[in-house]
Amino acid sequence: MSNQPNPLTEAYNELHHVTTLILGGGQGKRLYPLTSYRSKPAVPIGGKYRLVDIPISNSINSGLRRIFVLTQFNSTSLHRHIHRTYPYEYFNQTSVELLAAEQTPANMDWFQGTADAVRKHIPHFHLDNTQTVLILSGDHLYRMDYRDILKFHRDNDADVTISTVPVLKKEVSNFGIMQIQANGRISAFWEKPGAADKIQQYVIPKTIRDDFELKGSKDLYLASMGVYVFKPKVLIDLLSGKEADFGREVIPKAIQKYKAYGFVFSGYWRDIGTIRSFYEASIELTKQNPQFTFISPTGRIFTRARFLPPSKILSAELKNVLMAEGCVLEGARIEDSVIGLRSIVRKGTVIRQSALMGNDLYETGRQVHPIGIGEGCVIENCILDKNVRIGNRVSITNTAKVREKDGENYYIRDGIVIIPKGAVIGDGTKI
Repeated sequence: MSNQPNPLTEAYNELHHVTTLILGGGQGKRLYPLTSYRSKPAVPIGGKYRLVDIPISNSINSGLRRIFVLTQFNSTSLHRHIHRTYPYEYFNQTSVELLAAEQTPANMDWFQGTADAVRKHIPHFHLDNTQTVLILSGDHLYRMDYRDILKFHRDNDADVTISTVPVLKKEVSNFGIMQIQANGRISAFWEKPGAADKIQQYVIPKTIRDDFELKGSKDLYLASMGVYVFKPKVLIDLLSGKEADFGREVIPKAIQKYKAYGFVFSGYWRDIGTIRSFYEASIELTKQNPQFTFISPTGRIFTRARFLPPSKILSAELKNVLMAEGCVLEGARIEDSVIGLRSIVRKGTVIRQSALMGNDLYETGRQVHPIGIGEGCVIENCILDKNVRIGNRVSITNTAKVREKDGENYYIRDGIVIIPKGAVIGDGTKI
């Protein structure tokens, strides 16, 4: 009988000792009004999913079994979604556990930031039984096999590993960027540099560009993806102070004190932190060959099973549409749009480049303002949150090209009109 170690058994044991933490985020002010009733990870995307489904699905597909989701603001819908979607799986011992903000005799304050959220829940993680801690953000859109970064972390005997993604110079002010040596060691970190700051020394080295076949602009920079890997003792030490945030405080401290490495991720990744980024990511999903797609034979994205009927299309014209289940479209023309669960669109309505989140219910009987979109409407460059009631002959096109406005039952952010959850727009309204 061979005494040689079994690589598959070793890999399983290693993954079994990884603790995954998904950060629920703060108030999500830049995504308002989509976050007026829910936290950022609970924001619907792609017609039927929630943003939190992305990191949870990536974790499950990567063979990770101990997953915690840390929440604080507007967490009711997020808690409901996770409870209904990810029950404990007995055969593979997979658990997705919710940890809400709590007051204890030792900690009477709410979370002060991402790092503080992890610090205050450390007793729940039982890190003495963990070899590696993987920390993820709950509001990014990407598909990633975390086994790659975990292997990179182990092979380099890193204390801290930060997953990075190439970005253009015009984008660096939105991210923390890193200076990385040829061997992958991080030598410097800069959180959201300004347009006037001198950052030429942060340009990606040619050796790294060649390894990952990064093409295009010569001035590419490595931005933090919000994906971190820590040795448990290192994480506990880094959180022993009062640092509130990973990006601004903990990561710079880690680079100075420990062996920190940068893992370069060359796939699609988008931060869904603003109305503009949410809108653009949604519309990109409707393209013939989008960079990210939910339609994939591998790396499936899981979500709640609703057992809805097939969508019903009556004399409608559809062009480049991503549509979920349970919809009823009658005599409408829809182009380059996402149509969410149970959406109802009536005769003669035209929808272009818009994201409809759909409805939570069907109605019976006649209603003064029936749920869905009425007859003869025109809707362009718009986000319709759940359960909206739009009357007949409504025009939502922002012809005046307003950039920012808070109106009656609508908002405009970066030129995009948002109809908030449950809003009622009367017949003949023009926005």
